[in-house]
Amino acid sequence: MDQPRLRVHNSARGLVPAACHAPHQRIFKIIVIGDSCVGKTCMSYRFCGGPFLETTEATIGVDFRERTLDIDGERIKIQLWDTAGQERFQKGMVEHYYRNVHAVVFVYDVTKFSTFENLPRWFEECSQHRVSQTVPRVLVGNKCDLKEEAEVPLTAAQRLADSYGLPLFVTSAKDPCETEHIESIFMTLAYRLKSHKSLRLQQLPLENRVVVVSEDDDVQSVCLC
Repeated sequence: MDQPRLRVHNSARGLVPAACHAPHQRIFKIIVIGDSCVGKTCMSYRFCGGPFLETTEATIGVDFRERTLDIDGERIKIQLWDTAGQERFQKGMVEHYYRNVHAVVFVYDVTKFSTFENLPRWFEECSQHRVSQTVPRVLVGNKCDLKEEAEVPLTAAQRLADSYGLPLFVTSAKDPCETEHIESIFMTLAYRLKSHKSLRLQQLPLENRVVVVSEDDDVQSVCLC
């Protein structure tokens, strides 16, 4: 497999000019969305060949990275876009961010329940910006290495994922043993996009999309490492 290439776009510094792509090479844009500090940047950085970032600056606007893959003899380019989770950075970039999206990765932090509670807002934002229901989407719980700090029960996460028809992954961008898991999440999307297959599962009716965390939910079962 080709060595991954890393390019970064930060709106504070301006758009990095795109390199010339190989003739007829298909390009797929995947957006990574969720609250600030859930690990969106670290996840995309991991997939594009970088080590875990022990210290990261808050994303200002949009970060852009890409990786070229060889799948079944075809070279395709995966572009990962992640945005600041803060409201003050969303409005100016949001239209450009959601344009021509091929797949969506929703991310929450398993150690911060508020990031999980806010997921329906991110789902709704996708709908408001007319991201087609046929666009593949996955839900990812990050930071599962912090088992003692987990606040989001796996059962609650699975209920929410099921109610929206989303595959659920729980992983850690920091844990070296989870590198292959991060890889598999994005490679699953890449294979689906290449073959034009949907990842959408059957959704529950709108009135049933309510997730309640009960005392019976096992918070310690969050990690799938």
